[in-house]
Amino acid sequence: MPTIPDMIRDKSAKKPAKLPQGVIAVTPPSFRRERALIKRGVWPVAGCDEAGRGPLAGPVVAAAVVLDPKRIPKGIDDSKRLTAERREELFEEICATSSFAVAFASPARIDRDNILRASLWALARAVHALPEMPKHVFVDGRDRLATPCDCDAVIGGDGLVMSIAAASIIAKVTRDRLMCALALDCPGYGFETHKGYAVPEHREALDRLGPSVHHRRFFAPVVAARQKHYPETIESDLFAETRIDVTVSAAI
Repeated sequence: MPTIPDMIRDKSAKKPAKLPQGVIAVTPPSFRRERALIKRGVWPVAGCDEAGRGPLAGPVVAAAVVLDPKRIPKGIDDSKRLTAERREELFEEICATSSFAVAFASPARIDRDNILRASLWALARAVHALPEMPKHVFVDGRDRLATPCDCDAVIGGDGLVMSIAAASIIAKVTRDRLMCALALDCPGYGFETHKGYAVPEHREALDRLGPSVHHRRFFAPVVAARQKHYPETIESDLFAETRIDVTVSAAI
């Protein structure tokens, strides 16, 4: 059976062969934008991405990566396109060949600032935690970061820009490992399997057990569980002006 590349590359045809109906060709991210800056003398160039905006529990994990142009691991792609096994392999390769840092926005910060602002804060912290401040940063999404260097926001950047894709892998694997550790601290929720996302199994455990200290207090399913198990906390939030925030950032 011909592979997708074989179907795309029809050597006998004068025109490029059409893909079968329902098949979409996916182009891997490239190092083109970073290399263009390097040719202009702009270096280091970092890519940034985060993991964990959508879950009901756990922190947002942000990563910043500066790839070595001479030692870029093969197969780097948007972390969502990779299997868990391949992400783990690339994580180790990126760690061994690149400069990178990670930062965490805790559930308390997410509750206080909202998920978007907490994510942008963590991304900026990751950039600042790099061993050397980059001269330019590419970040996935619509929003530029509060950094002293130039910053380009690239929508869908984890599938377009190699450095952002590398950061997506570092952020995803780091967060997955952290959620497995939190599962040992709070058994019964299944963090080790769903990583805090709002799958049916997680919603059922949340309804049955009530929220843990790792849950995001103002995400709707968590609010419903708090109302059921700890209704007094809903009332106290109406009068609270500030909430305690604990954050961690680290360069690995």
